Amino acid sequence: MTAVSTVETAPAEPPPSPEKPAETAAAEPPEKAPIGRLWAYARQHLRLLLIGGALSFLGGITGLVQPLIAMDVIEALSDDTSLRGPLILLGAVVLVGGALSALGPYLMQIAGQDVVLTVRRRVIGTLVRLKVAEVDRLRPGDLVSRLTSDTNLLRTVASTTVIGGVTDSFMIVGGIALMAWLDPILFGTTMAMVVLVTVTMLFIMPRIQNATVESQTALGDMGSLLERVFTAFRTVKASSAEEHEIRRLDEAARTARDKGVRASFWEALAGVVAFLPVNLAFLMVLGVGGARVASGSMGVDTLIGFLLLLFYLMGPVNGLIASLSQLQTGLAAVKRVEDVADLDAEAPTNGTVVETGDGPARVAFRDVTFRYADDLPYVHHGITFESSGSGLTALVGPSGAGKTTVFSLIERFYPATSGTVTVDGREVGDWPLAALRRMIGYVEQDAPVLHGTLRENLVMAAPGASDEEVEDVVKLARLSDLVGRLPDGLDSQIGYRGMTISGGERQRVAIARALLRKPRLLLLDEATSQLDAANEAALKQVMLDAAARTNVLVVAHRLSTVTSADQIVVLDAGRVRAVGPHAELVETDELYRDLAASQLLTAER
Repeated sequence: MTAVSTVETAPAEPPPSPEKPAETAAAEPPEKAPIGRLWAYARQHLRLLLIGGALSFLGGITGLVQPLIAMDVIEALSDDTSLRGPLILLGAVVLVGGALSALGPYLMQIAGQDVVLTVRRRVIGTLVRLKVAEVDRLRPGDLVSRLTSDTNLLRTVASTTVIGGVTDSFMIVGGIALMAWLDPILFGTTMAMVVLVTVTMLFIMPRIQNATVESQTALGDMGSLLERVFTAFRTVKASSAEEHEIRRLDEAARTARDKGVRASFWEALAGVVAFLPVNLAFLMVLGVGGARVASGSMGVDTLIGFLLLLFYLMGPVNGLIASLSQLQTGLAAVKRVEDVADLDAEAPTNGTVVETGDGPARVAFRDVTFRYADDLPYVHHGITFESSGSGLTALVGPSGAGKTTVFSLIERFYPATSGTVTVDGREVGDWPLAALRRMIGYVEQDAPVLHGTLRENLVMAAPGASDEEVEDVVKLARLSDLVGRLPDGLDSQIGYRGMTISGGERQRVAIARALLRKPRLLLLDEATSQLDAANEAALKQVMLDAAARTNVLVVAHRLSTVTSADQIVVLDAGRVRAVGPHAELVETDELYRDLAASQLLTAER
């Protein structure tokens, strides 16, 4: 009978060796500029953005029309004619313009939230699928900052900033055209101020973007430090290190504040640059226009219409400056988000059925060497051993011998530097990744438990498990007493990292989780290290029962586990120095004899 897994059909390419650059890097598409990335995000919601932008644009047009209608009102006053028609028209334009100006931005805000959702989905998909080697070198707090605050910066930029900037630009162009039509001389006065604003903003905009990048990076650093404290919260308190950690966080907060102030300075300067020239233009137009009205070369209605246009354009000019400033902020956020998207992640599965075999999986190492990075020493120096069929294989040796790393290479958390690691005769790099891991149950050394309910933790690796299967594995892992003690049984919350249950209980939850997926290969990394004698004996029987059905590899620090193993692999300084059963190794291998004599823990003779 053949088991199946829902994974990709094409064999996954093995990850590049730590000693060799990825050969496919040259074939990757060229990196998009931040503005191109921003457009790619916004394009998926272009229809709603365009509708909202069109309504906002029409609302702006009504603003341009209002000074012209005001000129008719003034002319009617001068001619002593009825004001009813012009006033009704002006009121209607104001009401319609207000409605359009409210509805347009609302629709664009909806589109902005949709853009943020799209980006966050992409970032989440990348973060959760990151390769273990990437996570080992990164700071989780900074990654969380990029998912939350950086993506939130995109909301305004991708919606109101871009569309609003374009709308404001059209309003300014339209207003300038009307000014040129009304009076060329006053128009020339105004344009001198526009040129001054443009030249100055070209100098300021890049500095806003750089300052924003530094500010967001500082926020990420602060988040990383806080995440560091919560990761070892009890250790911090037990070490009376609160003041030390507060000082570090305070320093990070001050740095974030200073970077934020610098970004705010450039944004404030941009606002001043927009405000002063426009107001100077207003005063100059008032002076020049007043002189021309006094000389009779221009009518007062034209001057008032021109001043109203100029006054109205203050809004679009300030809006355009603000849009340009926010755009720099958004481009900085895009860069930080794209840095996450470019991290080395594992490819997702595509839902195709792949045969993975049945029965215990065979594992073989052939002359395997491994190191975590080019500048780090080798952990393995040519490891060779095999574990075939059902049974229990124990890996023993001093600390630092490379026992846990064996499991990491089987799970393909890291690629072997050289040599081959095979499962069922197939190199792990040639297995579709999900198919490989679906065959394996893995209990880590610290037996992590996630925030949530006990049931959610158990079924995480087997979401389709039935209630009967869950109950069976609870009994098998000796968790019945825990379930009975919790207020809501399996549906009880067990706290952040399972802190409301004991270390031994967390270990048994991790073992139950691994067993629930009915693995063909079970990897147990010091699975009984936190158990008392009674529970250790019970879990030892669980391992032996599992070993009767599947291939079990265990990193063992207790002699009681080792003596029950069908095969013992003795590791020392990254090499296999001996393989055999307990009695034989006691006679033939000095290191193993010393380990046995030191009682790893309690011997059973």
